[in-house]
This record gives sequence, structure tokens and C-alpha cells, in this order.
Amino acid sequence: MKGKFITFEGPEGSGKTSVIKHVAAHLESEGRALCLTREPGGSPIAEKIRDIILDVGHDDMDARTEALLYAAARRQHLVEIVFPALKEGRIVLCDRFVDSSLAYQGYGRKLGVDTVFGLNAYAIEGRLPDLTLFIDVPPETGLDRVFSNGRKVDRLDLESLAFHTRVYEGYQALIARYPERIKVVDGTRPLDEVVSSALEHVTDHLKKA
Repeated sequence: MKGKFITFEGPEGSGKTSVIKHVAAHLESEGRALCLTREPGGSPIAEKIRDIILDVGHDDMDARTEALLYAAARRQHLVEIVFPALKEGRIVLCDRFVDSSLAYQGYGRKLGVDTVFGLNAYAIEGRLPDLTLFIDVPPETGLDRVFSNGRKVDRLDLESLAFHTRVYEGYQALIARYPERIKVVDGTRPLDEVVSSALEHVTDHLKKA
């Protein structure tokens, strides 16, 4: 596939959604062909699965059910959105991807990272991102942002601090596991500085392509 697949990861409240929009705007201003998308969701079917996963009324959802739903949404999203865009040579900027499942279900839900990766391997057919930016914010800071910015909270936002701490620790393990792919951006700085750092990583990667 001719395009580039770049994903953005981070704990709740990391600001990655804002960062990815600014990065997209900058790349578009340079005339680059983009596809801006998200997980879970990004396509009509995957968005419906997203609604099921994040519904605050589904607090009794089994951890394995949750992991399977994420993988199902991911597969549909890849087939409908990501793979076609990459074949067209576009740069795909995706808000979350498989690393989220490894951190949230593998570590947060204690299912085991290798178990969750095996489950997702079937869905992604070996397609990992070309570059992943982890917007690094401590879980306490991120949760404070979530509950103070007025946005609608979802089922995962309402999980315990212990859960979010495990997720954060999971991301640290993934950074150590994939140092060439995952680059860390300090998300505690002002937004313009975070965006500038993210753009630097993206630009460096595209120059090497």
C-alpha cells in the first residue's frame, strides 16, 4: 500500500483528538492527501459498535466481550476506510488503533497483552501503524481534564483510577516494546507546543519514507 498509516494514542484526557486535528490541518495546508479517522468507529458499522462499547448503561459488559467488540469494529474500519485510503496513497491519521486494545484490555482489564494481540492479529492481518504518537499525560491529570472540560463522559471515563493507572503502565510497556514505531510527546505542555512536537515526528517520518 502506497500510503502512510499514522496513529495517535494516549490515556483519557490526553488531548490527542485536538492534536490530531491540528496536525491534519497543517498537512492539508501543505497539499498532502489525508484521511482523518478514529477508533472505535470511523465507518458506519464500526460507529454503531462504538456506541455499544462506550454506552454508560453497559457497565456489566464482560472484559472479553469488550475486547472482541473492539476487534470487530477495528476490522470493519480497516476494510471500509483505512485500507482503501492507503491504497490511494493517502496519509491516514487515526485517533487510536490496536495499541489502545493492548493497553486498555490487555493491561487495564488484565486479559494479557499477548492474548489481546492474538485476538486482534486476525482483524488487522499484520497491519501495524507506520508511526504511532503517544501523547503522554499522567492518568490523574487526564481524568481531571475529562471531568472539567464539560464533554460527555463515556463508560471508560468512569472506570477507577486504578484501571486508568494500569492502562498508562500498559502504554509504557508498549513504548519499550516498540521504540522504533512509538514516539512519545509530552502532553502536559501547552497545546501549540504539543502540536509542534507531534508535527516534528510526523514530518521526520514522512521525509524518511
